[in-house]
Amino acid sequence: MPQDFSGQVALVTGASRGIGAEISRQLAQRGADIVINYRSKAARAEAVASEITAFGRTALLAQADLTQINDLITTQTQIQQAFGKLDLLVLNASGGLEKDKPASYAMDLNLTAQVQTVETMLPLMQAGSCIVFVTSHWAHFYGERPIIAGYEPVASSKKAGEMALRERIDQFTQRGIHFYVVSGDMIEGTITPKLLDRAQPGFLAARKEHNPEPIPTIEEFAQAIVETAADRSQANGHTVFVGPII
Repeated sequence: MPQDFSGQVALVTGASRGIGAEISRQLAQRGADIVINYRSKAARAEAVASEITAFGRTALLAQADLTQINDLITTQTQIQQAFGKLDLLVLNASGGLEKDKPASYAMDLNLTAQVQTVETMLPLMQAGSCIVFVTSHWAHFYGERPIIAGYEPVASSKKAGEMALRERIDQFTQRGIHFYVVSGDMIEGTITPKLLDRAQPGFLAARKEHNPEPIPTIEEFAQAIVETAADRSQANGHTVFVGPII
């Protein structure tokens, strides 16, 4: 794979498993040093870190609850001390379907924490750096297209998070920072399709019958995110769509 991230430092939020872990692996394969953000899954984060170092790159474990500003400040300090800069911020972490969280949690994580993460990390980012916001088609088109029942807290809060960051595009442009959005269909192998199918038995079967095109895999979705970050030729605010839009 081309080494187009050589010398760059990337912070991937929610990087201990799934899409975030795969983004981290692919970035490391292409030369980046990785800051692995995780909230509580230390063993999983350490396993990802081992893979990163096996590629000959540096892995920095950054335990942080993104909804807590003090945790974000600690992460910024870790990055400053270890690398002195940040070249790529991938806003992958999201939530809102958890049963053990308050009703405000979806907005706390998908809106407030996304903005706070960007604002906290911006001092480390120089001209030419890149921010990628990861979302879903249901969230990106929230209010324009129907969504499955039960997903609305996630869709509405991630839409709010995307729009809040889009409002800062002029600021990003003035600083020479690239900002992109990558929106995906349901992703094979992630927890969301399983939770939705559990809430509405037969949901996945009906989805596949309505549109037989295979839904993207974790590897395919992560590759699209990495390629978007590598390109940096599109205008700020450009959205990349992965998988069918139905």
